[in-house]
Amino acid sequence: MERRSLWIGGRRREAAAYRELRAPHSGEIISEVAVASRAETGEAIAAAYAARHSMRAMPAYERASILERVASLLGERREEAARIIALESAKPLKYALAEVDRTVQTYKFAAEEAKRLYGETIPLDAAPGGEGRLAYTVREPLGVIGAITPFNFPLNLVAHKVGPAVAAGNTVVLKPASQTPLSAYLIADLFHEAGLPSGALNVVTGAGSVVGNAIVEDDRVAMVTFTGSPEVGKALRAKAGLKRVTLELGSNSALIIDRETDVEKIIPRCVMGAFSNQGQVCISLQRIYVHDDVYERFVEGMRLAVMGLQIGNPLEKDTDVSAMIASVETERALLWIGEALENGARLIAGGKLREGVLEPTVLVDTAEDMKVSCMELFAPVVNIGKVSSMDEAIAAVNDSRFGLQAGIFTNDIGLALRAADELHVGGVIINDIPTYRVDHMPYGGVKESGTGREGVKYAVQEMTEMKLIVMNRQIW
Repeated sequence: MERRSLWIGGRRREAAAYRELRAPHSGEIISEVAVASRAETGEAIAAAYAARHSMRAMPAYERASILERVASLLGERREEAARIIALESAKPLKYALAEVDRTVQTYKFAAEEAKRLYGETIPLDAAPGGEGRLAYTVREPLGVIGAITPFNFPLNLVAHKVGPAVAAGNTVVLKPASQTPLSAYLIADLFHEAGLPSGALNVVTGAGSVVGNAIVEDDRVAMVTFTGSPEVGKALRAKAGLKRVTLELGSNSALIIDRETDVEKIIPRCVMGAFSNQGQVCISLQRIYVHDDVYERFVEGMRLAVMGLQIGNPLEKDTDVSAMIASVETERALLWIGEALENGARLIAGGKLREGVLEPTVLVDTAEDMKVSCMELFAPVVNIGKVSSMDEAIAAVNDSRFGLQAGIFTNDIGLALRAADELHVGGVIINDIPTYRVDHMPYGGVKESGTGREGVKYAVQEMTEMKLIVMNRQIW
């Protein structure tokens, strides 16, 4: 069993304390992981702060080359990386492999964006007094980026923070989720091998109340980028002061299915959207609003499809659904399901534990104020509701404290454009599930789903600041 020390200043650093890390599915001990103190976190911040000048001075092509090498190295270690993800998070291997592939693409996108930090020229003579002057803008790195990442995509969501930060010439202090630190340490090893300067990437594991607070409160950190719960995000923002902050928070993503939709054709996508990674996805499909003309066919199709999902060990190639990240989360999901059933909801599939795994669960007749509907489930549970009009469906989707992404299946282009206009979310996905994401698209939400945008180009913009230069040519 390997012990994972802190990664500070380009090398492994022993910590004062360690803890056991257990696999969520089997319960076996898979590693000993450093538990950083506030002082040790401060050392990582100091290393990043000291390295900021060398990263700022590094030419764009060198930053791009480092990111390209990381993508290549990760591709070579694809199977190893996927197994790490499956072990530490219980993500089924087929989805872990897909995450590795997406992460390779994310670092490739970051390498490309490193070469695209464009400014613009400003025609000052458009205003009186602007004659004889040249003006242009440049984008400059912020400095130290504090990155706090969740467990559900432990490799790819790290890439969405570290990749753009390096592309823009920043340094990083990364705090991965406590359950999934091994993926982050692998990436630190790869960046070191790829030639990233010492101190440009530091990985500090430990409690959010210690490590996270130390990052957020330190004045040397110029920006914090966080993916996690709304409650933690709000607290983080309150402590951040004048730091720039990007927050990717919760959701209870919804899908509308119009009356003319071929429901048999879309059911496999809906099953994937609701149950991949045990529903532990920020844009997991949680609410489905189906026109009553096709409602019964859709519900029966979902029931049959869910019955065919394979439950078991995440390391088995045929497994579709495995254990949730922690038993306490499984218990919470079961409690919410039970509350819904006690208040009139009906169970179509699942709803119980099988060998420690929550079965993929389909509920109908849920009310909008039930926890399974109005809060973020983050579990393999989906609600299916019946609607008689698109007015009703759009209103139901918007009746949420969240607004990350929503989807609609329809053959009516007018309705599709209307949904695009009226749905109050960060992204509207037409003729697909709201769980759709590729790594270069802008990604983020409204309301309690967060602020700012990820997607490599857009994250680079968040992680740089504009500077204006004006030259008075008349003096010359």
